[in-house]
Amino acid sequence: MLSREVLAKVRRIEIGTRKKVGSLFAGNYTSIFRGQGMTFAEVRPYQPGDDVRRIDWNVSARSRDIYIKQYTEERELTICLVVDVSASQRFGSQKSEKLQLAAELAALFAFAAIKHNDRVALIAFSDRIEHFVPPKKGRSHVLRLISDIIAVKPAGVGTSWQSALAMAESVLKRKSVVIFISDFVGMPDVAKLRVFSKRHDVIPVWLTDPMEKELPNVGFMWVKDPETGEQRMIDTASDRVRSAYRERVRLEHRQVAQTFQKAGVTPVEIVNGTDYTKALLGYFRMRSRR
Repeated sequence: MLSREVLAKVRRIEIGTRKKVGSLFAGNYTSIFRGQGMTFAEVRPYQPGDDVRRIDWNVSARSRDIYIKQYTEERELTICLVVDVSASQRFGSQKSEKLQLAAELAALFAFAAIKHNDRVALIAFSDRIEHFVPPKKGRSHVLRLISDIIAVKPAGVGTSWQSALAMAESVLKRKSVVIFISDFVGMPDVAKLRVFSKRHDVIPVWLTDPMEKELPNVGFMWVKDPETGEQRMIDTASDRVRSAYRERVRLEHRQVAQTFQKAGVTPVEIVNGTDYTKALLGYFRMRSRR
């Protein structure tokens, strides 16, 4: 039984994201998300200019005329949301945690999918698979996915991309759109991600938070790694400390970007507390041009 607080959050997310679906995906959904491929529809008489590779020689031999095969795009997709619910996702220096932002973005993609009669699945993971919801259609299904992300109580604290990729491989029997929503504190293996992205259309949604990039100047403060539990006191008033932190974050950010580049996938970075529609619109336009 969901608490009133969770239900209220789900309702707010539904209202907020459904308004954005139209403006973000209007006329672009089919070009943003690639279909499964082509399926045979019928044969018709050959016409000058037709691709000779599509000639159906069996039908042509029986009819003593030349016929070609007609195909239609198989549009129904499975959208699989692979959402990181590890401890680092519980951080947020803005109005909400990154996990709350993940739920909003998952809702955005899910509502766009069901509007186009596609199915949506959910894999929530930490250092293990925390939750799986098989692909289905419909508003009630999407609301369940959102509430599951918000209400999840992970047994693990770390991040295991090996588990996430293995789970996705086992449940997705056909080509699907796989949307990873994570802060990518722990990165998937480049080789495995490259192989996975050749089978599926991969969209990494990279969540970051302003305070993760720049320490505030507030003097001494305790900091804790949410995934390892390690704690230490640092002096944020020190220019040297802030500069060292800034450089470390810059290097980690570059390593994540390089991993995606080597794997042949392009991420979209969403900064917590900013208007993510601008980042998504730019990303969708880039995908449509491709």
